[in-house]
Amino acid sequence: MKKVKVEDSLGLELCHDMTKVVPGEFKGAAFKRGHIIRAEDLPELLSMGKEHIYVWEDNAGEIHEDDAAVRLAAAVAGEHVRCSAPEEGKSVLTAAGKGLFRLHSELLSEINAVPDVTIPCLPRNFSVEGGQKVASARIVPLVTQEKNILRVETLCRENGPVFSVQPYRPLRAALVVTGSEVYKGLIEDKFAPVLRQKLAGFEAEIISTAYCPDDRDLIREAILAAVAAAAELVLVTGGMSVDPDDLTPGAIKSTGAEIVAHGLPAQPGNMFLAAYLGDVPVFGVPGAAIYLSVTVLDVLLPRIFAGDRLEKKDLARLAEGGLCAGCAVCNYPYCYFGR
Repeated sequence: MKKVKVEDSLGLELCHDMTKVVPGEFKGAAFKRGHIIRAEDLPELLSMGKEHIYVWEDNAGEIHEDDAAVRLAAAVAGEHVRCSAPEEGKSVLTAAGKGLFRLHSELLSEINAVPDVTIPCLPRNFSVEGGQKVASARIVPLVTQEKNILRVETLCRENGPVFSVQPYRPLRAALVVTGSEVYKGLIEDKFAPVLRQKLAGFEAEIISTAYCPDDRDLIREAILAAVAAAAELVLVTGGMSVDPDDLTPGAIKSTGAEIVAHGLPAQPGNMFLAAYLGDVPVFGVPGAAIYLSVTVLDVLLPRIFAGDRLEKKDLARLAEGGLCAGCAVCNYPYCYFGR
């Protein structure tokens, strides 16, 4: 683009919207991008305080912010991500449906290092609803050299898209509630209602709820029975600490399950146990889930429903952002916890 005097702009193409403000009456575009300046436009432009305007310059190798936004969004968007038409120089990317937001962090950093390009987004593994904004693409100036946009398009073509949304899959879940005091009816079960509520946020079918006393063999048999009944997720509650009379971790291990981790660098939910019996996740859920609205369980459930198999390195990464601030009013997931 180039800057010219209004008097010299006849027949030239305006390269951005020209906003007019009349206090208390009007605010909007008096002239739209692409408008060809006519003789009758000159007094209006001057009355708007415009002595110079910016017009397109032939063969400058430049691209307008709206066109850049469209091309950037299309380049970075992957499966189940939609791109909006440009508005105020940016294109918004939204989730096509409910699921887990994925991103290629290293590629995103490389793209945002390209001159004039800015693409912010939600954190990775953020649980999103259909239509929710996940990212936004725009350039900083009104125009940029087209080579910058071509660079982003090349990076995405060579490395794949930056963003995608992994839809949640339906799972058959089983609950195993441990504790002799609950089994004998001495106290009311608080755990199963909490877990049912959390699973209600996904396409989960709860196929069974078993109650077991503090007996390692009975807990083991309840877990094995759930898996034999085709459970695809088993949540075992209570007795998750390292006290000698807390038998649940040992019972899970005795099933032959692979223990990925017992004890995570995240609070609340520090004593969480993650294991797999074949392909079936078996989670030992500590008592914090009864008393607190959000624990590490809430961070990991979306990963499971998105089809992830958790590894030790995934759980170790929870440390950064793994300490809940304990806000008086909980805004999870719109906070850093679990990020």
